[in-house]
Amino acid sequence: MAHRPHAYGLTGEVQRKIKGKYSEELEQGARLWIEAVLGIELVPEADQNTPLGERAFQEALRNGVILCKLMNTIKPGSIRKINESTMAFKMMENIENFLKAAEAYGCKKIDLFQVVDLYERQNMTQVVNGVYALGRLTQKNGFQGPALGPKEADYNPRNFDEETMKAGQTVIGLQAGSNRGASQSGINFGKTRSILD
Repeated sequence: MAHRPHAYGLTGEVQRKIKGKYSEELEQGARLWIEAVLGIELVPEADQNTPLGERAFQEALRNGVILCKLMNTIKPGSIRKINESTMAFKMMENIENFLKAAEAYGCKKIDLFQVVDLYERQNMTQVVNGVYALGRLTQKNGFQGPALGPKEADYNPRNFDEETMKAGQTVIGLQAGSNRGASQSGINFGKTRSILD
């Protein structure tokens, strides 16, 4: 991993805020889901009831192999080549391939993470959120394996008849405010203007 100096000022404040949002409870849910789908342990001999922690979770996913295998289990053949090499650019290529396959599967780009978020542990909160986004989408797309998080909602259009639509146009919502009791009487600011002869 590249050495990054200690951040100060606004950058340091942003990094501390991102690290403060990390939830080991959500990480544990993502970890158990990945292990259940793949049938392997992310960290061999680790306690299933104890979260791995940000650093160990990142190390388990850092090379991208687990993520690629996860995507291929969910949608077979979505990632053709998984690099087993320990060279940095090959590991980052695995992560990038996972992200492209997840986006092609239907995940929104905003729900996913960037390569450096995982590879350099810049934003592990977003990595966990990306795993949850994929887990939610698998339920919607008919994956028969374990589920993670609530199922995403389907499109549900509303069809109202003409009478109901016209009735809604006559109602003034409270968001528009009210003019009851409003007048300009008694409004004086500062000294009044007087014209003297």
